[in-house]
Amino acid sequence: MAGNDTDIASSDFPFLAHDEPRPGQIDMIRECRSSLQNKGHHLAAAPTGIGKTAASIAAALEVAMNSSTKPHILFLTGRQSQHKIVIDTVRKINSRLGSNHRDIKVVDIIGRESMCEVVDIQTGRCLCEQGSSESARPRLREDIRDFILNSPRHVFETVEKAKTFGICAWQTCRSAVKDCDILVCDYNHVFAEQVRENSLPSMGISLQNTILIVDEAHNLPDRIRMSMERVITPIIVRNAAMELEEFMGNLEDIAMKNPANGSPQLIDDVSWSFEVIKLFRHKMGDYFKSLHEKVNDDEDLLVNIEQFTELIHAACNEYDGVSGQMRIGKDTDYTSHQMTRNPLEKLYNTLSQVTVEVEDEEDASEPDAHRIAYIIESIMRFGKTTALCMVFSPKGKEGKITTHLLDPGVLSGPLFSKTAGSILMSGTLYPPSMYADILALPSNLTTKTSYVSPFAGERRPVLVARDVTTKYNQRSMAMWEKMRGHIQALIDGSDDHVAVFCPSYKLMEEILGGVYFAGVTKITESRDWVKDDIDRVVARLKNERRIGNRVLLCGVFGARLSEGIDYDDGVLGSVVCIGIPNPPPSVLSDSLKEYISDKFGKQNAWRYTVTQPAINAILQAMGRPIRSVEDRALILLLDNRNDNRTYRDCYPSAMKMNSSNEPNSTKAFASRFFRRVRRIS
Repeated sequence: MAGNDTDIASSDFPFLAHDEPRPGQIDMIRECRSSLQNKGHHLAAAPTGIGKTAASIAAALEVAMNSSTKPHILFLTGRQSQHKIVIDTVRKINSRLGSNHRDIKVVDIIGRESMCEVVDIQTGRCLCEQGSSESARPRLREDIRDFILNSPRHVFETVEKAKTFGICAWQTCRSAVKDCDILVCDYNHVFAEQVRENSLPSMGISLQNTILIVDEAHNLPDRIRMSMERVITPIIVRNAAMELEEFMGNLEDIAMKNPANGSPQLIDDVSWSFEVIKLFRHKMGDYFKSLHEKVNDDEDLLVNIEQFTELIHAACNEYDGVSGQMRIGKDTDYTSHQMTRNPLEKLYNTLSQVTVEVEDEEDASEPDAHRIAYIIESIMRFGKTTALCMVFSPKGKEGKITTHLLDPGVLSGPLFSKTAGSILMSGTLYPPSMYADILALPSNLTTKTSYVSPFAGERRPVLVARDVTTKYNQRSMAMWEKMRGHIQALIDGSDDHVAVFCPSYKLMEEILGGVYFAGVTKITESRDWVKDDIDRVVARLKNERRIGNRVLLCGVFGARLSEGIDYDDGVLGSVVCIGIPNPPPSVLSDSLKEYISDKFGKQNAWRYTVTQPAINAILQAMGRPIRSVEDRALILLLDNRNDNRTYRDCYPSAMKMNSSNEPNSTKAFASRFFRRVRRIS
């Protein structure tokens, strides 16, 4: 960046957290700001080290503070480690604000189960305030609200403070949100329908007056797809019938006590739906038995949507053919006007209105009647397209059918259009145009930029080993031994900690499990690790470095060690990426490819669903050791396919690939690099 840009940044960007902007940071602030001023959406493929968190917050705050409506800023992230970075960034902003700006107020909130000290297992009620005086609680809650809003607080600082006051941190944080500028929370508060409808209004947030910052936005399509999945089993259908029966009783009680408030049509629809769902349950039992006969225990099966829909129609028709059936609570005949209504639509409308009594409305799980309603709605909207697929898995007591709505844009497009603007950012939001397509962002209001890495190739060189691969038909013990040779060569040619990432836990065990590497202590990621285990990793790496020991850290792409964790202070010197984490073949992945092909063209099907997500997972891992402009690291890719055109085109065009043909070459390259390039202290 030119010197005059830095001078301009100091005075023209009042909410920048840094005294000296990083290369590319001012460009990102300007482009984000320009987009938000038009209530637009900016996709930022911002490499590690550009300072994207500070840039996005600076732009959003400037637009929000200059707006007459003063929109809330929601910083959405799926990683608790990122919460701390946001709070630290806002603290730095406040420390730099002049007297003409008030401090920025921020609320940091995570899941209730992590914030409430005690939750009654049976009722789901919070017992955090059980030991405090009821008369003193309002004053104590106000004291905690002041504590939260007076200065940016990490969520666990709030939890500890609330604990000493005998006040619920979760409820108090939620009550403080309406008075804050920035809310740091999980994606689910916006992109999971039930969470959104229960949480945002109760916290005083309107989506229409909200600026969204989506961190690690490359994860958003899959997170949305997961939120749109629904499971159906015979037991779930049985539960839905029980919920209908309870709902029916409540409606009849209301009608009996106050006929003017009764709803005869709804009562009749619930009665009809109850009988249909009972018939559907029996048909589902037989259908599941037939599906079990078609697959082995470890196989999935694509469900014929038309065939599944016919089960519902058959249940409707079977009951509609019987006149004068006994209904719940009274005798009625099936009326002629009901016969003219679409039975699927009628069943959906009725099931979606079912309410059941719960202890805590905001923390309630989705009623099974609503799950079935959602499935019926998806069938009506997408059943004749490739956007919906249904997959049977024989695992579990009964097996299950899972519905997959393959198009996250169905949900995200309308949501983003409602907002006052958004910033979607990630070091691997690449290419941004792909994510704009998949998330259905409005084309006339969407801008996209791939920012150049502030690290020249000489500070983070990439070395591809051409003599190894994890390609399935070339896997062997001899191949694994070659890979181990390259890893040992890198260890021998360097003097820092080394991280190795594999496509799966199975391959990690095959290649690295039980293997001794000279000069290092091995730490291996476990599927069972929780947040505390992850938090201890970086602290241990720093301590081992301090006492002169070296560590080989072994993890898996897409898991806890390869994404989101902040290896600060140059604690990692090298990263090894084994193989290419292509998703395994499945009926779901085949359906996704078919859908992408139909919507975005055959030329994009493979890239959007297989190669680009795999390379982006590698790029995430490659970014782990570079957290600031002072860092340097060597990246070793142990798979020759990385330099094939199919995969090479998925990497940023500016990335240069160096080559190694055997371990001695790898050691020589590493030795030259670490001798020549030092971390800037």
